[in-house]
Amino acid sequence: MASSPRIGALCALAAALAIAIAPITALADTDDTAVTNLISLVSQRLALAEPVAHWKWVNHRPIDDASRESALLADVAKRAHAAALDPAFAREFFRDQIDANKDIQNALFEQWRTTRPPEGPAPDLDSSTRPQLDRLTQSMIAALARVQTVRAVPDCPTRIAQGVANWKSLTRYDAAQSAALNRALGHVCESGGVGATG
Repeated sequence: MASSPRIGALCALAAALAIAIAPITALADTDDTAVTNLISLVSQRLALAEPVAHWKWVNHRPIDDASRESALLADVAKRAHAAALDPAFAREFFRDQIDANKDIQNALFEQWRTTRPPEGPAPDLDSSTRPQLDRLTQSMIAALARVQTVRAVPDCPTRIAQGVANWKSLTRYDAAQSAALNRALGHVCESGGVGATG
């Protein structure tokens, strides 16, 4: 019976902690800073599609590079595991990045074929663009870990869509890349897709 007051005290402490933590959890669930950060990183990665396409155009290389894509996805799975992130989710997310990037490259190639080719020298892929892509990959893995709590909530697609709308408003985002941005964010939510905002 001597332990009864001790158990009561522990229960009271646990209840007090639960009450103290509840507002913080609720705030975290509605704080879309992590979503905004991820959208920013995705946008930065999509912006690199043009220098990559330019280099491929000048060097007569195809847009598709299956071996490099496989190597990237394998590396992403390892990095995700190290970051306590679901490797399957990370691979799916980065597959979306690759596909969205190729959408932009294909559109650029088509534009250059029908109008005029890009001017000036292309940035070197190995010394300039790929190191930027690698840094973004590391940042995106960390950003994905921070959005894990948002992924399963029912309004996740709407929150992603609102984040995209806010991002476009803040940055005057190129409307021609909207479809690629939506594709790149297509599997952030467990339910898939980018929802409507109104």
